[in-house]
Amino acid sequence: MFVRFDKATPGSAERKRIVNSFTIELVRHSVAEEEHLYPAVRRLVPAGDALADQEIKDHSEAEKLLKQVEQLPPDAATFDDLVARLQAEVSGHVQDEENNLFPRLRESCDDRELLELGDKIRSAKKAAPTRPHPHPHAPNTPPGNKLLAPGTGLVDRVRDYLTGRGR
Repeated sequence: MFVRFDKATPGSAERKRIVNSFTIELVRHSVAEEEHLYPAVRRLVPAGDALADQEIKDHSEAEKLLKQVEQLPPDAATFDDLVARLQAEVSGHVQDEENNLFPRLRESCDDRELLELGDKIRSAKKAAPTRPHPHPHAPNTPPGNKLLAPGTGLVDRVRDYLTGRGR
């Protein structure tokens, strides 16, 4: 999606549609990881608390940028710069997970546990919210986010359907 964004005409409605699409996917992905992946890392990986805390901090930074971009029209002076910062943040986060977190998790648990964890994350993504910080007073970390995410996700999906966001 980042490549599609970069190829789209600056200031265009297409760029805004792409931003909406990757916002939806990033928020759903983040919520699912925070509900299931990071608690597993804390439980299974040596020094997992520090690792999970850093990943959650990365999510928080990306979510702040998503919220800023979400509120701007595509022709705003800061729109492209914020998206570039977001791309760098997300790319760095993905690289860190792939090179550090996932190998350490694989060393700490068996294939069955990894498959179960993957199933939980995929399932959570289906019910997760689609908007960054949809409710300012809602919790962003377990266990509170686990309790509220399905309801918030449903509200977000209805709003997205009614407005055409993410299509």
